[in-house]
Amino acid sequence: MNPASVSFKEAFRFWLKLGFISFGGPAGQIAIMHQELVERRRWISERRFLHALNYCMLLPGPEAQQLAIYLGWLLHRTWGGVVAGLLFILPSLFLLILLGWIYLRFGQVPEIAAILYGVKPAVTAIVLFSAYRIGSRALKNGLLWSLAVLAFLAIFALHAPFPLIILIAAVLGTIGERIVPQAFVIGGGYGLSKPNFGSALIDDHTPVPEHARFCRLHLIKLVITGLILWAGVMGLLCWQYGWHGMLTQMGWFFTKAAFLTFGGAYAVLPYVYQGAVEHYHWLSATQMIDGLALGETTPGPLIMIVAFVGFLGGWNQMPLGTDASLLSAITAATVVTYFTFLPSFLFILAGGPFVESTRGNLKFTAPLSAITAAVVGVIVNLAVFFALHVFWPKGFNDTFDSIAALIGAIALLALFRYKASIISVIAACGASGFLLLFIRDWLLNAQ
Repeated sequence: MNPASVSFKEAFRFWLKLGFISFGGPAGQIAIMHQELVERRRWISERRFLHALNYCMLLPGPEAQQLAIYLGWLLHRTWGGVVAGLLFILPSLFLLILLGWIYLRFGQVPEIAAILYGVKPAVTAIVLFSAYRIGSRALKNGLLWSLAVLAFLAIFALHAPFPLIILIAAVLGTIGERIVPQAFVIGGGYGLSKPNFGSALIDDHTPVPEHARFCRLHLIKLVITGLILWAGVMGLLCWQYGWHGMLTQMGWFFTKAAFLTFGGAYAVLPYVYQGAVEHYHWLSATQMIDGLALGETTPGPLIMIVAFVGFLGGWNQMPLGTDASLLSAITAATVVTYFTFLPSFLFILAGGPFVESTRGNLKFTAPLSAITAAVVGVIVNLAVFFALHVFWPKGFNDTFDSIAALIGAIALLALFRYKASIISVIAACGASGFLLLFIRDWLLNAQ
């Protein structure tokens, strides 16, 4: 039997719990919400859940967090969405700040370095597996496969900007919907099935709540509020540190990144790498890979790796003074998180009424199919990028690290063949790195 209503307090407890257990990347997070809200609690029906998911996948930003915002908004208006979205990311922000401090203080300790040595090949395998997992549900025909291959060649060989690849894919999807619409039909995403779980509080035919109906005045208020929240903090940073100050530039850079996260964190990481490592030099390539490894071990959206990027950037450049490295790091991580996730709230709260009025409309989902196909190619490029840095740590022309490659191959086998969880793969590979250090020390002492 479906619940008669859901109190704000009850929903708050669920979103808080979700923030601490949302491991496994977007697929795992969406599966948890589906199991809890559709199957067990019956707060929303299967079709309404999948339609909302499709919309969130079409937007830039972390789709799992945006889905939480949407469901919270549908249940309890604007504050319901705000609370759901904040509780989805705050636990991982605090954890990454803690892990960032541990990494900087103890990362050069041989035991910690050995664990990271084992984890890095696992991250490479996880990225490649992510491309496979997304591709297996997205590349349903030769046309979409061609888009994926062309996207890979564009970013790998031609170094085409990621935003341009996304734009071209969206245009091709829009055109394709008119010519061969059947090639761009998508399902719910992430392999979710479509059985009937019975009636729900928000069912297939439940009338759209009053707050979910389009209102021009409400939309204008939301947009103005969003602009004030963005411009207010950006203006404060600019006034305090100048336009070229590190915190100001972080706010501006990650605002742009927030609008480019089509397809999840793996797709936008090359853009973040280009800016944070190559242009601004906030951290090194090795630290970037280490940050992704740490991000894989925490709950919340994987794009929260940007908090690690901000933390290390603040620690390294100390914008608040040479005697305030920790405060600088925490401030930078908070600034980066704020500007990365602010657009997600605006997209959902402003676009929610549009979602409710477009269920089943192909012309709004066809670009998603094309974008997702292109993202597969971009993620494969990211896997190649990581492989080059992990397996040839001193450059492509130097020695090949066969041990790291072996660890990566075993991790890939565990993911593909034995369906091992990401957390268990990371733990096992980290343990193998530690074991290798123990064996090396034992052999040296034996000599």
